[in-house]
Order: sequence, then C-alpha cells, then structure tokens
Amino acid sequence: MHELPLLINIAVALVAAFIGGMVARFLKLPQIVGYMIAGIAIGPFTPGFSGDVATISQLAELGVVFLMFGVGLHFSIDDLWKVRSIAIPGAIGQMFVTTILGYLFATFLGWSQSASVVLGLAISIASTVVLLRGLMDNGLLNTQHGQAAVGWLILEDIATVLILLLMPTLASGEGGLDWGGLGLTLLKAGAFFISLIFIGRKLIPWMLMGSARSGSRELFLLAVLAVSVGIALAATEIFGVSIALGAFAAGVVVSESKLSHQVSADILPFRDAFSVLFFVSIGMMVNIHYLGMNVFALIALVLLVTIGKYLVTLLMGVLIKRPARTFLVVAAGLSQIGEFSFILGQAGMALGLLDQNQYSMILASALLSIAVNPLMYQTTMPVERFLRKRPRFWRLFDRHSGEFEMPESMSDHVVVIGFGRVGQHIVNVLVELGIPLIVVEADLDRVEKLMERNIPALYGDAGTSEVIFHAHLTTARLLVVTTPEEAVTDIIVSDARSVAPDLHIVARGASDVGVAQLYELGANYVIHPELEGGLQILRRTLLELGYSLRKVQQYTDAVRSDQYDSAINTKEERHFLTELLIASDNIGLSWLSLHDDSGLIGKTLIDAKLRELTGASVVAILRTGKLIGNPPARTVLKKGDVIGLIGSDDDIEKARAVFGHAI
Repeated sequence: MHELPLLINIAVALVAAFIGGMVARFLKLPQIVGYMIAGIAIGPFTPGFSGDVATISQLAELGVVFLMFGVGLHFSIDDLWKVRSIAIPGAIGQMFVTTILGYLFATFLGWSQSASVVLGLAISIASTVVLLRGLMDNGLLNTQHGQAAVGWLILEDIATVLILLLMPTLASGEGGLDWGGLGLTLLKAGAFFISLIFIGRKLIPWMLMGSARSGSRELFLLAVLAVSVGIALAATEIFGVSIALGAFAAGVVVSESKLSHQVSADILPFRDAFSVLFFVSIGMMVNIHYLGMNVFALIALVLLVTIGKYLVTLLMGVLIKRPARTFLVVAAGLSQIGEFSFILGQAGMALGLLDQNQYSMILASALLSIAVNPLMYQTTMPVERFLRKRPRFWRLFDRHSGEFEMPESMSDHVVVIGFGRVGQHIVNVLVELGIPLIVVEADLDRVEKLMERNIPALYGDAGTSEVIFHAHLTTARLLVVTTPEEAVTDIIVSDARSVAPDLHIVARGASDVGVAQLYELGANYVIHPELEGGLQILRRTLLELGYSLRKVQQYTDAVRSDQYDSAINTKEERHFLTELLIASDNIGLSWLSLHDDSGLIGKTLIDAKLRELTGASVVAILRTGKLIGNPPARTVLKKGDVIGLIGSDDDIEKARAVFGHAI
C-alpha cells in the first residue's frame, strides 16, 4: 500500500473542518470558529490524531494567497471615498490607540518590544470575513452604518498591506527602524509595483482575454490560478515582498479587467477551500497547554480586543460628526480580530519577532473574540438606550447625516427574495400598485439601485445568513422567493416558515421533485418556471373561449407578456394591472373587445341594445388604459374599447357572437 501522508492530512483536515463548521453553524457561531477548533482537535497539542503542521501550513499558504487576491479583486476606492469622512480618521485613530494599548499590555506581560508591537498591530485589525457576515446577519450592510464599517475595513486592509511591507524593518534591533533596510524594502516594493503597472496591466488582461476567447473554461481557470499564485510567488522570490502583498497587488490589477467578475466567480471555490485549510492550520498552532498556564492573560487580552476596541471605536464618535448608531454598529463589528491578524502573526514568526507561544496567545484571542462577536451586535440597542437617557453624553456622540435608513418596523408588506429579472418585474409591479415591500438581494450594486429608488432593501444571501430575519417576516403580508437555486430556496422557505408560521409564501421551483419539496417545507404556492409559458398560453386560450377573467385567474398569478422585461411599459401589462385591481371582487366578469370592423363601433350603449340581445350587462369599459366604471347609456363605443360584462355563461356566449372576438 502506498504511503499518502499529504492526502491523509488533507482528508483529515477537511473532515474535521466540516464537522467543526456544522457544529458552529448549529450553535449560530461564525464557521471560522468551527474550523479553528477543528485545527486544535487535530493539532499536536491535543491527544489523538496529530496532523502534520508543516504540510497543512504549506497548503494554507494558498489560502493566504486566495484571501488577499480576493481582497485586492474587490478593493474599491469608490466605496472608501463615499465614507471617507468617517473611515479615514476613524480607522487611523482606532488603529493607533489600539496598537498602543496592545503594546502596553504585551510589555506588561514581559514580551519584547518587537513582539509587543506585533501584538498591538495584530489586535488593531478586524476580520473582513467576520465583519461582513455579522453585518449581513444583522441586516446592517446596506445601511449608512454598515457602509461606514465597510469603508473603515477597506482602510484597515490598506494598512495591513503597508504593515506587511514594513514589518521586516522591525526585525533589526528590538523594534528600532533599520533605515537602510527600510529604504531597500521600499525600493523593492516600488520595483514590484512599477513592474505590475507597466507590464502586468497589459500582460495580465491580455492573458485572461486570450484564454477566455479560446472557449476553454479549463484554460481560463488555469490563467486565473497562474496569475494569482504566480504573481504572489514572484513578489516573494524576485522582489522580496511578502506573498500576501503580492497576491493583493495581483487582485488589484485583475480588478481593472473586463473579466474581473468572471475571475471572482471562478476563484471563489479555491478561496473557500484553501481558506478553510488556512483556518485549520491556525488552530493547529494553538498551544492549549501554554494558554492553560496563562489563562488570566488570555482573558485580559480577549477583553482588550472586544471591550477595549469597542470603547476606542465608540470614542471616535466624539471627534467625528456622524450618528451615534453608526459608531455603535462599527464598534460592534470591529470588536474582533481574524485572518489579517493571523497573517501578521505569521510574518512576525517568520521574522523572529514572535515565538510560538506568543503567536498562540494571538490565535486564541482571535478565536474567542470571533465567537463572542455576534453577541456584540446585541449590545447596540441597549447601549443606545443607555446613552439616550443621558442627554449630555448622547449629544457628544449623535450627529445626524440624514441618509437612507431601513425602517425599524413594517407591517402588511411583501418580502421579495432576489432582484434578478423575475424579481425586478415583481418589484416594479408592487411599486406600481402601491404595495409596501422589502427586497433581500445578494448583489450590492442592485441593492444600491433599490436604495436610489427609496425601496427598502437588505444586502445579504438569504440562504446562508440571517439577513432574512430582519425583513419583519412576522408582520409581513407575503413572502416571494425568486431565487433560481432549488437548495437555496428550500433553506429560505424552511427558515421563513419557522419564524412566521402563518405567513403566505410564493416560491420558485426548478423541478417536479423540487416543487413537491417546497410544498412540504411550507410554501403556499410554488411556480415552476418551465410551466409559466404553458400557463400563459392556457390563460389566453381560456379567455379566447369566453371564460370569465375571474375563472382564468385561478390558473395564473402574474403576467409575463413582455418577455419578462422588468419595465411596466406595454399596453398588455397596464391592462393586466387594471384587471388585477378590479377583478377580485367581481363575480362572472368577462372582458370582450371590439373588432376593428365591428358594427358596434360608433353606437351608444343604448343603441347597441346589448342587454336586450344577449342578457349580459355592461359594467365597465377599458379605453386607452383608463377604466370607465358603470358607463352611462349615452357612452359611444369606440375602436379598441374593451367591454366588461356580467352575465351567465350563456349570456356571455351570446355576447361573443355579437362582438365576434374575446380576450
């Protein structure tokens, strides 16, 4: 039998991560916590199977590459510029104060000056993954508070890149700067960035475009991997720049390409898979024996990261003019440390600035702060109430800016999940009918467009986060799920039904089995997309046969007359909306239109003698998109009129003979 140590380590790490992630999700903790605990379980400091730390750590380097490449790929100066007034001074001030506090704390523990600096820097930077997930789960990401937190985080990302660039200079002389080494580092970094600007910006897009035009998905994927990993390694081997900085720079260059969205989609599975191994490897390095002997120091450090950073961030509100709630949200989101702290710690170990035990302290504090972070969001409202009761303090923190806010409470509204082609059409119809609604969408650009239209929207993936629970489901009138992925729809319907047992749910199915499954999970109505065209044909057929609109509406919920165009700009769509408004309470109402050559055109209702000839009564006329209810007897029938009649099936059949055509 062949020896397969690499595969064994990968398999054990992935299985342990899967179990840890499932347990963390069940406990409603961030999955990162589960991955790190899995690493501790298979690490060398716990009994049982002990994984090869060196092997897993090398694979985890790919996790660092893909994480930083993703950060660069989604790096946006525009997002930072929108909230520059709070993000730039706030992030700089918070990082500076937190670094000093961390330095003083580590010095008190007897750490060296360089190790103390690394600890201070590590705890000053929050986790991107944890922050975004927390904002999504609490329905805050698309609010002005969430956007401020994101801009704050972008600046911290930039700071991380600069810190990684300058850290080698700390390796000389107990934290003293080696100006010669600093100059050489900056010179190498400059050469690297110049090479990317003048060569990479031309070569990389050409390489990606060429592989895309080849028509081979495999070649395009290989090109993406070659760019991300290749540039990261070249940055280290040729220019002496950290692998994380190289990957970030590669992502920034690729973000300028027209193919950046496809690159992001293709790199996502690799980023997720190797990021899991990265977090597992981090857990494997936690020395629980050392932590057990220094438990009070660990508790103090966790309190510094959670409570200390919270208070420091909150105090920034005294200096910066923004609403108090913005700083409460930002403080809650940033009161943790994560992947960037790990990367800084690894760099510190590689440079000899930290030892294994000190790194374990940073890792353990990160693990505990991430686990506690969801609870920090729950403090927002109590702290706000506490401050409001003390007007003098409240005035110090609260400076309003009047930007868009998600309503704190809603009732009798419709919740629409997904703002794709179908979702856009539904939202436009509901807006046209004046029905209040909330949209949940995972595409931030679409959310921003909704906000520009003053339509309440929540940013987040309703299938993987808790954002749906912030859509006021218990007081909603209806939930409409338009997501095409069947598994995601199942999760949404199940979660919604558990929260709001009496809520009516309309869901989109993708298969016959999926439709049945959705009904079992609690959906009231399930629409099969492939049947929608058939339903439209059936609707037209039944109307042509003279059946009343009331009966035909038993088979269809909506009109798709303009090939799912979301704009309500056709005569048929306007006609359908009017029918929706008037038909629900009218029994036996049928709509008959006049032929262009009809003998009724030009006659008044009294001259047409429809009641005498057919037995049906005229109750409405639809003319050029306007409804004439209970028209007078002297009303003249015109070309294009659609007549609403009430009568028995025999009466309507006689009217069809007179009109010669029915819609």
